[in-house]
Amino acid sequence: MSTDAPRDGLAILLLDGGYERAHYALVLAAGALAIDRPVLLFASGHGVHALAQDWHGLRDAGSDRATQASGVAGFDTLREAVQALDGTLMACESGLRLAGLAAASLLPGVIVAGVPAFLDAARGRQIISL
Repeated sequence: MSTDAPRDGLAILLLDGGYERAHYALVLAAGALAIDRPVLLFASGHGVHALAQDWHGLRDAGSDRATQASGVAGFDTLREAVQALDGTLMACESGLRLAGLAAASLLPGVIVAGVPAFLDAARGRQIISL
């Protein structure tokens, strides 16, 4: 799965299963994609809930209502933007097991992979961990 990622590419490692970090991972991803920076978002641990069709398994998922009420883009809007702008979404195999999620519960297009595949795909990119 070796990639020749542009030097300005961004790889986001989402480890936490909380709404706030998952939301901000999507904010960063959408922002980078909006300025033509290629993005790879790898969710692991309970962070994989962020890539599930039903993301309400995230801790404090109810915070999305307050986020939207304050005029900030909500979780669904950001995920749709990241997908529409061709961000690459990856879910960790081990994270899925830890969270008790099946690969079939993920959004269409999410790649299920292990850490070596993420590191290979992230080669040459700036890595941010949340």
